[in-house]
Amino acid sequence: MLSRYLSPLITGALLIAACAPATPTTPPPAAGNPLRVVATFSVLGDLVKNVGGDAIALTVLVGPDSDSHTYEPSPADSAALAEAQVIVENGIEFESWLDELVTASGTQAARVVAADGLTLREGGEHEEGEEHEGEEHTEGDGHEHGAFDPHVWHNVENAMQMVRNIQAGMSAADPARAATYQANAEAYLRTLTELEAYVVAQAATVPADRRQIVTNHDAFGYFCDAYDFTLVGDVLGTLSTEAAEPSAQELAQLADRVRATGVSVIFTENVMSADVAEALSRETGVKIGGALYTDALTAIGGPADTYEKMIRANIDTVVGALK
Repeated sequence: MLSRYLSPLITGALLIAACAPATPTTPPPAAGNPLRVVATFSVLGDLVKNVGGDAIALTVLVGPDSDSHTYEPSPADSAALAEAQVIVENGIEFESWLDELVTASGTQAARVVAADGLTLREGGEHEEGEEHEGEEHTEGDGHEHGAFDPHVWHNVENAMQMVRNIQAGMSAADPARAATYQANAEAYLRTLTELEAYVVAQAATVPADRRQIVTNHDAFGYFCDAYDFTLVGDVLGTLSTEAAEPSAQELAQLADRVRATGVSVIFTENVMSADVAEALSRETGVKIGGALYTDALTAIGGPADTYEKMIRANIDTVVGALK
């Protein structure tokens, strides 16, 4: 855990802070040097890479097939933050470990919250047809973000706004290459516009009475809201994968709900064990429809090693299983 090594680092950071100016700033990179950027996890890292291109040197803290919810930062991560000029984070308390790590590193980097300005879903489960109170809130408006679902990137339109936020943040930190970041972002936004059209078209092929999803944890709320699916339930019953496995009683209750709603498929996730989902499948007779990519990309060369490929793989898996 962080406490294993952060105490001495925090002490050092406090000593640095005592000598630092009241409003620390990071100078832009010298001519010819890349902007040093840290992204917190792999999905965000791909968005950053598409905006930054060759103009940045990118470090991703939580890598492919790794779970940000249960991630334990290392001293190397603190060192990476200390050298960074920009830190790009999701926000909405997705990276619960980040604030402490930033303090420990003593970094002067600008922090860019990719989810700024997005309409947020309230955290927790909602019954079908229930309005989400979180739809009236936006990231950065002063509300406590732990109350809201952080998995915003599963709606492609959200990812497009995240790209704009990343472009703005890196341009502010590196004004000399602002035009490069703008051109890269505009090209990538055209790709994401095509991706959104593909997802909408594929989703429309699923019959209305089969547009129901059960997953390992509650990561697909934005997907369901955007593309007209119903999230019937999740095996862990939480927005985070840190929760303990459900009890026999909880599993039985979810099994009853699955039977009552006529769900035909249960999906697993790439960052989690499929054991509990498979137990639910055995309990109900409902088949496993395949693994979805939720909180992480795959390793390079895998079926979801970019954000675009992840979204295409997810909609293809959902549609293929439900049809």
